[in-house]
Amino acid sequence: MGGALRLRTVLTEGIFAYWGATELAARCSTLRTACTACDERKAGMDIADEAIARLATARSFGYHGGAASATEPVALAAIALIAAGREQSAAPLLHWLLERQSADGSLGVDETNAAPCWPTCWAVIAWRQAQASKLADAKFDAAMNSGLEWLVGVEGELIEHNDTTGHDTEIPGWPWVQGTHAWLEPTAIALLALKHTGHDTHVRAVDAVHLLHDRMLPNGGCNYGNTIVFGQALRPHVQPTGLALMALKGDRDTTDRTRKSIDFLLNELPATTATASLCYGLLGLAAHDALPPQADQWLAAAMQRTLARDAAPYKLALLALAQQGTASSLIPTAIREVLP
Repeated sequence: MGGALRLRTVLTEGIFAYWGATELAARCSTLRTACTACDERKAGMDIADEAIARLATARSFGYHGGAASATEPVALAAIALIAAGREQSAAPLLHWLLERQSADGSLGVDETNAAPCWPTCWAVIAWRQAQASKLADAKFDAAMNSGLEWLVGVEGELIEHNDTTGHDTEIPGWPWVQGTHAWLEPTAIALLALKHTGHDTHVRAVDAVHLLHDRMLPNGGCNYGNTIVFGQALRPHVQPTGLALMALKGDRDTTDRTRKSIDFLLNELPATTATASLCYGLLGLAAHDALPPQADQWLAAAMQRTLARDAAPYKLALLALAQQGTASSLIPTAIREVLP
Protein backbone atom coordinates (compact mmCIF):
# COMPACT_ATOMS: atom_id res chain seq x y z
CA MET A 1 0.00 0.00 0.00
CA GLY A 2 2.79 2.41 0.89
CA GLY A 3 4.46 1.88 -2.51
CA ALA A 4 1.20 2.40 -4.38
CA LEU A 5 0.52 5.59 -2.46
CA ARG A 6 3.96 6.95 -3.20
CA LEU A 7 3.53 6.10 -6.91
CA ARG A 8 0.14 7.84 -7.01
CA THR A 9 1.66 10.90 -5.31
CA VAL A 10 4.53 11.05 -7.81
CA LEU A 11 2.11 10.71 -10.73
CA THR A 12 -0.20 13.41 -9.35
CA GLU A 13 2.70 15.80 -8.79
CA GLY A 14 3.94 15.09 -12.33
CA ILE A 15 0.55 15.79 -13.83
CA PHE A 16 0.25 19.10 -11.97
CA ALA A 17 3.81 19.99 -12.97
CA TYR A 18 2.94 19.28 -16.62
CA TRP A 19 -0.23 21.35 -16.42
CA GLY A 20 1.73 24.17 -14.81
CA ALA A 21 4.39 24.07 -17.51
CA THR A 22 1.76 24.00 -20.26
CA GLU A 23 -0.08 26.96 -18.74
CA LEU A 24 3.19 28.84 -18.37
CA ALA A 25 4.11 28.11 -21.98
CA ALA A 26 0.70 29.29 -23.17
CA ARG A 27 0.97 32.50 -21.19
CA CYS A 28 4.48 33.11 -22.48
CA SER A 29 3.26 32.55 -26.03
CA THR A 30 0.44 35.04 -25.47
CA LEU A 31 2.89 37.54 -24.01
CA ARG A 32 5.28 37.11 -26.95
CA THR A 33 2.40 37.68 -29.37
CA ALA A 34 1.32 40.79 -27.50
CA CYS A 35 4.91 42.10 -27.45
CA THR A 36 5.28 41.46 -31.18
CA ALA A 37 2.04 43.31 -31.88
CA CYS A 38 3.22 46.15 -29.65
CA ASP A 39 6.56 46.31 -31.46
CA GLU A 40 4.79 46.37 -34.83
CA ARG A 41 2.50 49.20 -33.70
CA LYS A 42 5.53 51.11 -32.39
CA ALA A 43 7.33 50.53 -35.69
CA GLY A 44 4.30 51.91 -37.51
CA MET A 45 4.27 55.01 -35.31
CA ASP A 46 8.01 55.46 -35.86
CA ILE A 47 7.50 55.30 -39.64
CA ALA A 48 4.82 57.96 -39.59
CA ASP A 49 6.67 60.23 -37.15
CA GLU A 50 9.90 60.04 -39.13
CA ALA A 51 8.15 60.62 -42.46
CA ILE A 52 6.16 63.58 -41.14
CA ALA A 53 9.21 65.13 -39.45
CA ARG A 54 11.14 65.02 -42.70
CA LEU A 55 8.23 66.37 -44.74
CA ALA A 56 7.78 69.23 -42.28
CA THR A 57 11.37 70.36 -42.85
CA ALA A 58 11.75 69.55 -46.56
CA ARG A 59 12.77 72.40 -48.86
CA SER A 60 11.37 70.87 -52.04
CA PHE A 61 8.77 68.23 -52.76
CA GLY A 62 9.65 66.15 -55.77
CA TYR A 63 9.65 62.53 -56.82
CA HIS A 64 13.29 62.23 -55.72
CA GLY A 65 15.29 63.75 -52.90
CA GLY A 66 16.45 67.24 -53.85
CA ALA A 67 14.38 67.30 -57.03
CA ALA A 68 12.22 70.30 -57.93
CA SER A 69 8.72 70.31 -56.49
CA ALA A 70 5.98 68.65 -58.53
CA THR A 71 2.22 68.84 -58.12
CA GLU A 72 1.53 65.24 -57.08
CA PRO A 73 4.21 65.03 -54.34
CA VAL A 74 3.28 68.50 -53.05
CA ALA A 75 -0.40 67.56 -52.77
CA LEU A 76 0.31 64.19 -51.15
CA ALA A 77 2.69 65.78 -48.66
CA ALA A 78 0.06 68.40 -47.77
CA ILE A 79 -2.53 65.67 -47.20
CA ALA A 80 -0.12 63.69 -44.99
CA LEU A 81 0.87 66.75 -42.95
CA ILE A 82 -2.74 67.80 -42.38
CA ALA A 83 -3.61 64.27 -41.25
CA ALA A 84 -0.72 64.42 -38.75
CA GLY A 85 -1.94 67.72 -37.31
CA ARG A 86 0.93 69.67 -38.88
CA GLU A 87 -1.30 72.24 -40.56
CA GLN A 88 1.27 75.02 -40.42
CA SER A 89 3.74 72.89 -42.35
CA ALA A 90 1.04 72.03 -44.88
CA ALA A 91 -0.07 75.63 -45.48
CA PRO A 92 2.84 76.64 -47.77
CA LEU A 93 2.22 73.54 -49.89
CA LEU A 94 -1.46 74.40 -50.29
CA HIS A 95 -0.50 77.90 -51.40
CA TRP A 96 2.10 76.44 -53.79
CA LEU A 97 -0.77 74.57 -55.43
CA LEU A 98 -2.91 77.74 -55.52
CA GLU A 99 -0.19 79.68 -57.26
CA ARG A 100 0.07 77.09 -60.01
CA GLN A 101 -3.61 76.67 -60.75
CA SER A 102 -4.54 77.84 -64.24
CA ALA A 103 -7.56 79.99 -65.01
CA ASP A 104 -9.48 76.89 -66.15
CA GLY A 105 -8.96 75.23 -62.75
CA SER A 106 -6.27 72.75 -63.78
CA LEU A 107 -2.70 72.25 -62.55
CA GLY A 108 0.18 70.88 -64.57
CA VAL A 109 2.64 68.25 -63.44
CA ASP A 110 5.22 70.67 -62.05
CA GLU A 111 6.38 74.28 -61.85
CA THR A 112 7.33 74.58 -65.51
CA ASN A 113 4.76 72.40 -67.29
CA ALA A 114 1.13 73.50 -67.39
CA ALA A 115 0.13 70.16 -68.94
CA PRO A 116 -0.67 67.32 -68.69
CA CYS A 117 -3.11 68.14 -65.93
CA TRP A 118 -4.03 64.82 -64.28
CA PRO A 119 -2.41 65.91 -60.94
CA THR A 120 -5.26 68.42 -60.56
CA CYS A 121 -7.16 65.61 -58.84
CA TRP A 122 -4.58 65.38 -56.05
CA ALA A 123 -4.72 69.16 -55.53
CA VAL A 124 -8.52 68.97 -55.24
CA ILE A 125 -8.18 66.33 -52.50
CA ALA A 126 -5.52 68.39 -50.67
CA TRP A 127 -7.75 71.49 -50.68
CA ARG A 128 -10.68 69.37 -49.50
CA GLN A 129 -8.60 68.12 -46.58
CA ALA A 130 -7.60 71.69 -45.81
CA GLN A 131 -11.25 72.72 -45.67
CA ALA A 132 -11.87 70.06 -43.02
CA SER A 133 -8.95 71.32 -40.90
CA LYS A 134 -7.81 74.45 -39.07
CA LEU A 135 -6.64 75.75 -42.45
CA ALA A 136 -10.15 76.20 -43.86
CA ASP A 137 -10.15 79.20 -46.17
CA ALA A 138 -12.47 80.51 -48.87
CA LYS A 139 -9.50 80.53 -51.28
CA PHE A 140 -9.04 76.77 -50.92
CA ASP A 141 -12.76 76.18 -51.38
CA ALA A 142 -12.83 78.26 -54.56
CA ALA A 143 -9.75 76.51 -55.90
CA MET A 144 -11.24 73.09 -55.16
CA ASN A 145 -14.48 73.93 -56.95
CA SER A 146 -12.60 75.34 -59.92
CA GLY A 147 -10.53 72.15 -60.10
CA LEU A 148 -13.66 70.03 -59.93
CA GLU A 149 -15.27 72.01 -62.73
CA TRP A 150 -12.23 71.36 -64.91
CA LEU A 151 -12.20 67.70 -63.88
CA VAL A 152 -15.75 66.85 -64.91
CA GLY A 153 -15.18 68.56 -68.26
CA VAL A 154 -12.30 66.26 -69.21
CA GLU A 155 -12.96 62.94 -70.93
CA GLY A 156 -10.74 60.41 -72.62
CA GLU A 157 -11.21 59.82 -76.33
CA LEU A 158 -13.70 57.02 -76.97
CA ILE A 159 -12.67 54.36 -79.48
CA GLU A 160 -15.00 52.24 -81.51
CA HIS A 161 -14.96 48.68 -80.23
CA ASN A 162 -12.53 46.33 -81.96
CA ASP A 163 -11.42 42.74 -81.51
CA THR A 164 -7.81 43.53 -80.57
CA THR A 165 -8.57 44.89 -77.09
CA GLY A 166 -10.38 43.15 -74.28
CA HIS A 167 -11.74 46.20 -72.47
CA ASP A 168 -14.76 48.30 -73.33
CA THR A 169 -13.27 51.25 -75.21
CA GLU A 170 -16.50 53.26 -75.08
CA ILE A 171 -16.76 53.84 -71.31
CA PRO A 172 -15.99 57.49 -70.46
CA GLY A 173 -13.00 57.97 -68.21
CA TRP A 174 -9.92 60.17 -67.79
CA PRO A 175 -6.70 60.15 -69.83
CA TRP A 176 -3.14 60.92 -68.79
CA VAL A 177 -3.03 63.49 -71.60
CA GLN A 178 -6.06 65.28 -73.00
CA GLY A 179 -7.02 64.10 -76.45
CA THR A 180 -6.03 60.48 -75.76
CA HIS A 181 -7.85 57.34 -74.61
CA ALA A 182 -8.88 56.90 -70.96
CA TRP A 183 -6.55 54.92 -68.71
CA LEU A 184 -7.08 53.16 -65.42
CA GLU A 185 -4.88 55.20 -63.07
CA PRO A 186 -5.97 58.75 -64.00
CA THR A 187 -9.57 57.53 -63.87
CA ALA A 188 -9.00 56.10 -60.38
CA ILE A 189 -7.41 59.35 -59.18
CA ALA A 190 -10.30 61.36 -60.66
CA LEU A 191 -12.80 59.08 -58.91
CA LEU A 192 -10.98 59.61 -55.63
CA ALA A 193 -11.27 63.38 -56.08
CA LEU A 194 -14.99 63.11 -56.81
CA LYS A 195 -15.60 60.84 -53.81
CA HIS A 196 -13.54 62.97 -51.42
CA THR A 197 -15.63 65.98 -52.36
CA GLY A 198 -18.94 64.15 -51.99
CA HIS A 199 -19.75 63.61 -55.67
CA ASP A 200 -19.71 59.82 -55.85
CA THR A 201 -23.18 59.75 -57.45
CA HIS A 202 -22.22 62.17 -60.23
CA VAL A 203 -22.54 60.60 -63.68
CA ARG A 204 -18.79 60.85 -64.20
CA ALA A 205 -18.14 59.00 -60.94
CA VAL A 206 -20.60 56.27 -61.93
CA ASP A 207 -18.85 55.92 -65.29
CA ALA A 208 -15.47 55.78 -63.53
CA VAL A 209 -16.62 52.89 -61.33
CA HIS A 210 -17.85 51.09 -64.44
CA LEU A 211 -14.53 51.65 -66.20
CA LEU A 212 -12.42 50.45 -63.26
CA HIS A 213 -14.44 47.26 -62.91
CA ASP A 214 -14.20 46.69 -66.66
CA ARG A 215 -10.40 47.16 -66.63
CA MET A 216 -9.84 44.60 -63.89
CA LEU A 217 -8.32 41.42 -65.27
CA PRO A 218 -10.52 38.30 -65.32
CA ASN A 219 -8.33 36.59 -62.70
CA GLY A 220 -7.91 39.69 -60.57
CA GLY A 221 -5.55 42.63 -60.48
CA CYS A 222 -5.09 45.50 -62.91
CA ASN A 223 -2.68 46.34 -65.65
CA TYR A 224 -2.04 50.01 -66.38
CA GLY A 225 -5.01 50.26 -68.73
CA ASN A 226 -5.56 47.30 -70.97
CA THR A 227 -6.77 43.81 -70.09
CA ILE A 228 -6.43 41.57 -73.12
CA VAL A 229 -4.57 42.43 -76.33
CA PHE A 230 -4.67 40.15 -79.39
CA GLY A 231 -6.11 37.40 -77.21
CA GLN A 232 -3.31 37.62 -74.63
CA ALA A 233 -4.24 38.54 -71.05
CA LEU A 234 -1.82 41.14 -69.67
CA ARG A 235 -0.04 40.89 -66.36
CA PRO A 236 -1.48 42.60 -63.27
CA HIS A 237 0.66 45.10 -61.34
CA VAL A 238 0.51 46.12 -57.70
CA GLN A 239 0.29 49.92 -57.96
CA PRO A 240 -2.63 50.23 -60.40
CA THR A 241 -4.46 47.44 -58.58
CA GLY A 242 -4.11 49.17 -55.22
CA LEU A 243 -5.09 52.54 -56.64
CA ALA A 244 -8.19 51.08 -58.31
CA LEU A 245 -9.25 49.22 -55.16
CA MET A 246 -8.84 52.35 -53.04
CA ALA A 247 -10.99 54.36 -55.47
CA LEU A 248 -13.61 51.58 -55.52
CA LYS A 249 -14.17 51.60 -51.76
CA GLY A 250 -17.85 50.97 -51.07
CA ASP A 251 -18.77 50.11 -54.66
CA ARG A 252 -20.55 46.85 -55.38
CA ASP A 253 -18.91 44.47 -57.84
CA THR A 254 -21.02 41.69 -59.37
CA THR A 255 -18.09 40.19 -61.32
CA ASP A 256 -16.05 38.99 -58.28
CA ARG A 257 -13.00 40.74 -59.77
CA THR A 258 -12.65 42.97 -56.73
CA ARG A 259 -12.23 39.95 -54.46
CA LYS A 260 -9.78 38.40 -56.91
CA SER A 261 -7.84 41.66 -57.02
CA ILE A 262 -7.62 41.68 -53.22
CA ASP A 263 -6.31 38.10 -53.35
CA PHE A 264 -3.76 39.16 -55.98
CA LEU A 265 -2.40 41.89 -53.72
CA LEU A 266 -2.26 39.61 -50.68
CA ASN A 267 -0.21 37.12 -52.68
CA GLU A 268 2.00 39.68 -54.40
CA LEU A 269 2.78 42.23 -51.70
CA PRO A 270 5.28 40.14 -49.69
CA ALA A 271 7.65 40.31 -52.69
CA THR A 272 7.03 44.00 -53.43
CA THR A 273 9.97 46.28 -52.69
CA ALA A 274 9.02 49.40 -54.69
CA THR A 275 7.82 51.87 -52.07
CA ALA A 276 5.05 53.54 -54.09
CA SER A 277 3.68 50.18 -55.25
CA LEU A 278 3.74 48.80 -51.71
CA CYS A 279 1.96 51.85 -50.30
CA TYR A 280 -0.77 51.87 -52.93
CA GLY A 281 -1.20 48.12 -52.57
CA LEU A 282 -1.69 48.44 -48.81
CA LEU A 283 -4.04 51.41 -49.23
CA GLY A 284 -6.14 49.34 -51.64
CA LEU A 285 -6.35 46.52 -49.11
CA ALA A 286 -7.09 48.94 -46.26
CA ALA A 287 -10.02 50.36 -48.23
CA HIS A 288 -11.55 46.87 -48.17
CA ASP A 289 -10.54 45.98 -44.59
CA ALA A 290 -8.09 43.37 -45.84
CA LEU A 291 -4.77 44.60 -44.43
CA PRO A 292 -2.33 41.77 -43.67
CA PRO A 293 -0.69 41.65 -40.22
CA GLN A 294 2.76 42.17 -41.78
CA ALA A 295 1.83 45.62 -43.16
CA ASP A 296 3.83 47.63 -40.60
CA GLN A 297 6.82 45.35 -41.03
CA TRP A 298 6.81 45.86 -44.80
CA LEU A 299 6.40 49.62 -44.42
CA ALA A 300 9.29 49.76 -41.93
CA ALA A 301 11.56 47.99 -44.41
CA ALA A 302 10.42 50.34 -47.19
CA MET A 303 11.13 53.32 -44.94
CA GLN A 304 14.67 52.11 -44.33
CA ARG A 305 15.25 51.73 -48.07
CA THR A 306 13.81 55.18 -48.77
CA LEU A 307 16.01 56.88 -46.18
CA ALA A 308 19.08 54.97 -47.37
CA ARG A 309 18.52 56.23 -50.93
CA ASP A 310 17.37 59.83 -51.15
CA ALA A 311 14.45 60.30 -48.70
CA ALA A 312 12.18 61.25 -51.59
CA PRO A 313 9.27 63.42 -50.33
CA TYR A 314 6.89 61.60 -52.69
CA LYS A 315 7.68 58.27 -51.01
CA LEU A 316 7.70 59.74 -47.50
CA ALA A 317 4.20 61.12 -48.02
CA LEU A 318 2.92 57.79 -49.29
CA LEU A 319 4.55 55.93 -46.39
CA ALA A 320 2.90 58.25 -43.86
CA LEU A 321 -0.49 57.88 -45.55
CA ALA A 322 -0.23 54.10 -45.93
CA GLN A 323 0.78 53.71 -42.28
CA GLN A 324 -2.59 55.19 -41.26
CA GLY A 325 -4.18 51.94 -42.46
CA THR A 326 -7.96 51.94 -42.71
CA ALA A 327 -8.04 55.50 -41.35
CA SER A 328 -5.82 56.86 -44.13
CA SER A 329 -6.74 60.31 -45.40
CA LEU A 330 -6.46 59.05 -48.97
CA ILE A 331 -9.29 56.54 -48.54
CA PRO A 332 -12.60 58.26 -49.34
CA THR A 333 -15.37 58.46 -46.77
CA ALA A 334 -19.10 58.74 -47.42
CA ILE A 335 -20.14 62.38 -47.75
CA ARG A 336 -22.68 63.90 -50.12
CA GLU A 337 -22.63 67.18 -51.98
CA VAL A 338 -24.14 68.34 -55.26
CA LEU A 339 -22.04 69.03 -58.34
CA PRO A 340 -23.78 70.37 -61.46
